[in-house]
Amino acid sequence: MGLLLVAAPACERSAPPPKTAVGIGQPAPDFLLRDLEGNSWSLTDLRGNLVFLNFWATWCPPCREEMPSMEALRQELAGRSFRMVTVLGNDEPANAQRFLARIGAAMPVLLDPDGSTTLAYGITGVPETFIIDSQGILRERFIGGRDWNSSSAKAMLARYLP
Repeated sequence: MGLLLVAAPACERSAPPPKTAVGIGQPAPDFLLRDLEGNSWSLTDLRGNLVFLNFWATWCPPCREEMPSMEALRQELAGRSFRMVTVLGNDEPANAQRFLARIGAAMPVLLDPDGSTTLAYGITGVPETFIIDSQGILRERFIGGRDWNSSSAKAMLARYLP
C-alpha cells in the first residue's frame, strides 16, 4: 500500500498534483528521454527493477541537500534489482554535471526538454520522487527532500525490491 508523503520544503510548489497525474497503484507513465551523455532511457527498459525516479534541479536547496543521501543509497543497492534515475527540470545540463561531480554522484540524469514526462507525472515542484515496482506500478510518491539513506527509507524500499 503506497502513501503520498510530503516533506518540507520543496521548490516551486504551486498546487497539488493535477488530477490527470498517475496515482498510487496505477501503471507509471512510460517515458523516452536522453541522459547527459545522449543515451536513451525508457521506463519499459527498466522493467524487472525497482525504479527510484527523482525530479530535481540544481537551483533547488532541498534537491541539493537530498542528493548525497540518494548517492549513498544508490551505492548501497548496487548489484540488486534497483535503478535510480533522475530527471533534471528547468535547469542547465552543465549545472547538473558540475554539481554531481562535486559531490561524487554517478546516478543517471535524464533531460525532459519538452516537459512531457514532468507533466505525465504531475510534478508541481522539485524535488519529487516516485518509487515504481518491478512491474511498472507506482507504489510511492514523495514530495520534498528527505534523507534517502535513512533506515526508514531503506525499509520502505525493501518492501518493493524484487
